[in-house]
Amino acid sequence: MSTPPSSDLDLLTALPDWDAPVPYIRRTHDWYNALGYGNPYRYAHFEQVPFARLSQPLAESRIALLTTAAPYQPDKGPQGAGAPYNAAAKFYKVYSGDTAIDHDLRISHVGIDRANTTDDINTWFPLAALRRARASGRIGSIAPRFFGVPTNRSQRHSLEIDCPEILASCRADGVQAAVLVANCPVCHQTMSLTARYLEAAGIPTVVMGAAKDIVEHCGVPRFLFSDFPLGNAAARPWDEPSQDSTLALALDLLEKAIGPRSTLQNPLRWQGSTTWKQDYLDLGRLSAEEIAARRAANDQIKAVAQGVRDSTLASPSE
Repeated sequence: MSTPPSSDLDLLTALPDWDAPVPYIRRTHDWYNALGYGNPYRYAHFEQVPFARLSQPLAESRIALLTTAAPYQPDKGPQGAGAPYNAAAKFYKVYSGDTAIDHDLRISHVGIDRANTTDDINTWFPLAALRRARASGRIGSIAPRFFGVPTNRSQRHSLEIDCPEILASCRADGVQAAVLVANCPVCHQTMSLTARYLEAAGIPTVVMGAAKDIVEHCGVPRFLFSDFPLGNAAARPWDEPSQDSTLALALDLLEKAIGPRSTLQNPLRWQGSTTWKQDYLDLGRLSAEEIAARRAANDQIKAVAQGVRDSTLASPSE
């Protein structure tokens, strides 16, 4: 009997049990329980999922880009690759930016995988890839504005305050569909809620994300899952072909999904070691002293974030 080619043998080689999509809901619950908070956060969960179809071909459609990334604020401390969690750089109101120009957006303000996130903005903000898709004729046009969606743990605030503003802005810009890119665990919930809201109003959406369990637990119309570390939902870093192919998959799903809860997994694998799946929020490597230090640091982060939220939402323009 002949030996199968090496490529066929690769198809028969099983992955270890831990090399599966990271269970972020369980990891975050275990993490905060270990820090002594208790009362685990309840992620959004729905039975019914809205679904809207494109009203015209994608090549004739105007596409909006939604992000949870924040504009760089030089006075707010480190915000680049490797920066610690920077709650001072958070934002709590929807913002917009001109898609005709480049922007400096960062993700230090949310709980990404800091060990595996670079300064390549294209991994979380695929505006350049969208421009290439427009130039090739894959989409009709890019909406004149992109929208920054606040990562708010309050699901009610997201649904009652932020989502209506985003919907009104999308309608004002003549948007036919939207691409939503998530970063941290709560970002994935925020973008899932936003996608549901837009879809119920007749605007088709596709979520690009890396936290499969959170998005599917909430329930969205279309989800492109990339099994990459948080902060890389749109591509592998410094890899333009992966930027284009990942966006292409999202656009294909936007166009071809036949019903809600349509999930497509990006076939690309993360480059390098897969141990990041074990390392993210890994309690097993921390001593009691280290856990206490993490609790103290988290308390400080929460206080800073609450201060930013209070000052933002209590402003005269609110």
